[in-house]
Amino acid sequence: MKHLFGIALLLICASLRAQENAKNDPLHPVEPTITFDRYWEPATPQEFTVKVKASGAASYLSRNPTRIDKESHQSDPDYVVDFTMSPAILDRLFVLAKQTNYFQGNFEFKHKVADTGKKTLTYADPVRHSEASYNFSENKNVDEITKMFQGISMTIEHGRKLEFMHRFDKLGLEDELKSLEVMAKAGELSEIRIIAPVLHKIADDNAVLHIARQRAQGLLAMAGTP
Repeated sequence: MKHLFGIALLLICASLRAQENAKNDPLHPVEPTITFDRYWEPATPQEFTVKVKASGAASYLSRNPTRIDKESHQSDPDYVVDFTMSPAILDRLFVLAKQTNYFQGNFEFKHKVADTGKKTLTYADPVRHSEASYNFSENKNVDEITKMFQGISMTIEHGRKLEFMHRFDKLGLEDELKSLEVMAKAGELSEIRIIAPVLHKIADDNAVLHIARQRAQGLLAMAGTP
């Protein structure tokens, strides 16, 4: 009886170890995950990564690795934002990933085009891990995913700028918010609700120009968070 109990205990421990190893395996995460990376040296930010899990939990990271401050001799610290992707965009993202065979294949445009940075799409789950890198793709699904992720970066980086301007340049907010309105109407932004907190701060701040507050309210309405 003790022998059987010992075997059962060993099996349980082995199972727990296997589960823990699966959780810590970056190539095969327990939860299906899509990651988008872009590196383009002339851009600001030079590099950004968006990681999205099937549950909707998402993270954004941007950096400027080759731009060194002359005084500190260091690059700026990484900028990180955690957020939850909206259900409609999340569903669309994973449908597009499936339609592109989870990014298996060559999606690079066959002819020479202007360099807009190296982009890499990665799909990973407990049994799959695949990725594709490209500068520009004529695949409609890959192009849609690219615009989606670049729109998220655009939204977050402009939200970061709004935070700074709200503290140090309130008079400049109106022009910045006007630019955001134009980009939003052109479909260049994604997930505006990520920056809803700073838009609310501006909209509720009596020290900000009335027109700027109105523009912030308009963007909140576009995001579905008036």
